[in-house]
Amino acid sequence: MTASFKKNFVALSLISLSVFSSFAQSVLKQDALVLYNNGRYPEAVAVCEQEIQENPKRVESYVVMCWALVRNRQYSEAEQRALAGLTVSPYDLRLTELLGEARYYLGKNNGAMEQFQKYVANAPESGSRVGTAYYFMGEIYIRQARYQHADIALSAAVRKEPLLEKWWVRLGYAREMAGNYYESVEAYDEALRLNSSSVDAERGRTRVSAKLQ
Repeated sequence: MTASFKKNFVALSLISLSVFSSFAQSVLKQDALVLYNNGRYPEAVAVCEQEIQENPKRVESYVVMCWALVRNRQYSEAEQRALAGLTVSPYDLRLTELLGEARYYLGKNNGAMEQFQKYVANAPESGSRVGTAYYFMGEIYIRQARYQHADIALSAAVRKEPLLEKWWVRLGYAREMAGNYYESVEAYDEALRLNSSSVDAERGRTRVSAKLQ
């Protein structure tokens, strides 16, 4: 083997190694989202942790990590990571909404509401989680016994996503608790139209119908 051949062989080997390394890193970066979509949340979090160690300013890793943490019911960790991500990218609306969700599940109603309000005020109309944010806002208002406000928020939620039976049930409940019985029946009826076997909708409609007699 000549010196020239050895030199070319080494150069080609280094190039191949570099290409493979870049490819492996690319696959690794994609793995977190794939793992999340497959319901493998702890593994998705672990991949995101590694990505953030390699690049602390990688916002996408914070986003996928927070999705996985919320789905895995690790709400304190999700709150901490969303806050860390927002220090990197203060105007990332995905992290804003995720912080709201984490705080909602932690029972931090005011903190969650602040994030959801910020989200709906700035998110685009299409391809966003505006409906979900309104739904959570409605649930917070129900927790606070502010049923008229809950009606407004949940009405906005079902306008965005009208095919979710659970949201119609909660809207019916908010209206029921506010004493708006006719409107409550309409919401429960829509829930039953979407899912005729909904026990919560059927029970709610029965309660309200009794009050209207």
